[in-house]
Amino acid sequence: MAGIWLVTGGAGFIGSNLVRAILAKGRPVRVLDNFLTGFRENLAEVLADIEFVEGDIRDLGACRRAAAGAEVVFHQAAVPSVPRSMEDPQTSFDVNLAGLHNMLTAAREAGARRFVFAASSSAYGANEELPKRETMALEPLSPYAAAKAAGELFAAMFHRAFGLPTVSLRYFNVFGPRQDPANAYAGVIAAFASRMLRGERPTIYGDGTQSRDFTYVENVVRANLLAADAPEVHGEVVNIGCGEAVDLNAMVGVLNRILGTALAPVYEPPRAGDVKHSLADIAAARQLLGYRPTVRFEEGLRQTLGWYRWAIETGYGGWAKK
Repeated sequence: MAGIWLVTGGAGFIGSNLVRAILAKGRPVRVLDNFLTGFRENLAEVLADIEFVEGDIRDLGACRRAAAGAEVVFHQAAVPSVPRSMEDPQTSFDVNLAGLHNMLTAAREAGARRFVFAASSSAYGANEELPKRETMALEPLSPYAAAKAAGELFAAMFHRAFGLPTVSLRYFNVFGPRQDPANAYAGVIAAFASRMLRGERPTIYGDGTQSRDFTYVENVVRANLLAADAPEVHGEVVNIGCGEAVDLNAMVGVLNRILGTALAPVYEPPRAGDVKHSLADIAAARQLLGYRPTVRFEEGLRQTLGWYRWAIETGYGGWAKK
């Protein structure tokens, strides 16, 4: 029997999408999650097909239990929020960096052949050069971004010092089905989509000219699967985006066009720790992983809106009230 493919944070947004993709490949899947930011409902229809370990990555014992026999570890577990990390930097450090170290340790002890770390484009921070290239200096502006940047160093060190094959994927503004719109720190598309589907105006922090390389979750899932088997990727850091930037004002316009609405945004002061612009150079992902984004922004937005419409109509996760 093939070794287990472990997804930490597998009940979360990206993790639950990744679990389904791994199952579709016919691989045995184990999930480690404590439901801090994930939901059991995200795995409801596949729970019978996976092994589930309820535990916290801040607990090395739980990490060791989850990693036992693991062939590949996809480390998605995190507290994924810049604003939350500004308010509570200790939890961001404990989960996003100390928790990562626990999982690296457990994966090394288990003899995993590949460790794929969910890094973040927020690590580029104050560096204003565009597009963002992996060789650029990192200037994180928040505890979350700093923890993710430090996590890349730990992942690379575990490869160099201990021989654990690692790769860090710097995600650029991922969106799609199962991203919780109710969380106070929700991704901007999740927050906008859920509000506008109910006829409510979206809130933009800043003037709306800030831009992001919005990346549909299917692209990120595909990048993870490619990274699991890429032969020459050891200790590398790779951008995962679409190589296209959209500003928030334009995004609201696209949402209005798809929905047939004319909802003007409400503008609030900028939030501390947010960067102004983000755009990925994905040349390294093409070369090292064979990665190509297959779902572009507007198509991903249409699929996401369709899912949120279904979630609101069916009461998925209580999101009709969120």
